[in-house]
Amino acid sequence: MQPKLNGSAIRRQSFLPALVLLAVAVAVNFYLQPNFFRPAVLSGNLRTYLPLALLAVAQVIVVIGGGIDLSLGAIVSLVVVVMVKAMGDNAETAPLGLAIALGLVTGLVAGLVNGVCVAYLRFQPLVTTFATSFVFAGAAIGVLPSPGGNVPAVMTDIYRANPLGVPLSIWVIALVGLAWWLVRSTRFGKFLFAVGGQSFSAYMTGVPVNQVRLFTYVIAGFVSALSAITVVMGTGTGDPLIGSPMTLGSVVAITLGGTRLSGGQGGMIGAVIGVLLLGIIRSIISFANVDTWSQTLVDGIIVMIALAGPGVIRAVRALRSNTL
Repeated sequence: MQPKLNGSAIRRQSFLPALVLLAVAVAVNFYLQPNFFRPAVLSGNLRTYLPLALLAVAQVIVVIGGGIDLSLGAIVSLVVVVMVKAMGDNAETAPLGLAIALGLVTGLVAGLVNGVCVAYLRFQPLVTTFATSFVFAGAAIGVLPSPGGNVPAVMTDIYRANPLGVPLSIWVIALVGLAWWLVRSTRFGKFLFAVGGQSFSAYMTGVPVNQVRLFTYVIAGFVSALSAITVVMGTGTGDPLIGSPMTLGSVVAITLGGTRLSGGQGGMIGAVIGVLLLGIIRSIISFANVDTWSQTLVDGIIVMIALAGPGVIRAVRALRSNTL
């Protein structure tokens, strides 16, 4: 007997408030940066946002399933240096296919390590991925101790291309969106939301909870590798520390996009909107000549509100029910 898992948690969309905030942020940014809507500026901004957008998609998959992954940025760093190292010293003869394949396999293996630890060894996701972030970051430094490498110009040229007049970043997001829609249409997609919403209830209805959790981390590792590929294409070099700031950014972005950190709610659309909103907020801070340290403060406040929000809502509801 197959479990019925098409409940409200699957159908629910929570990105609309973020969409409204995005419209306001765009208006403010346009006021501060009048050339914001010029094609060259828009295309450049989208290229800048794409790596974090992919990483936010990776993060949202794990969080919907009831976990969290603090090692995603370190996975990006590790994949970047593995790819650059595999390309060798001569950019003209660099084995691009091999480098990309090694990068994707590295991301999959890193995700598998996290998944096994969380799903089958029953380690806490927060502690586990915090620990593995140091392992992956250390491995990245071991592979490439200092920034460098020779990336073929063809990779950076492709990244700056506009196929059919549309920036490559939009094509990539569209393809990822199609993949997300296909996943949502499968049993795994229904299981994913069920496990994140009520894991025990899902288990009692026959959902393979451990397998679902394992696959969320494996998929997140793979998508993180895709993010790393865009980093290499965008920067044209390798840096063992480049992914470190991206982890917090991915958590903040999905939070802004309406994903519930306790699991069972969220989606790719909200994650991408959250990245756009976060990027434009940072742009506003820059153009408004506000100290850059305030961005870290804003990121932290957003996460704290997201964590405290459900508890505050429950407390308000309890207080109202007691007074009625």
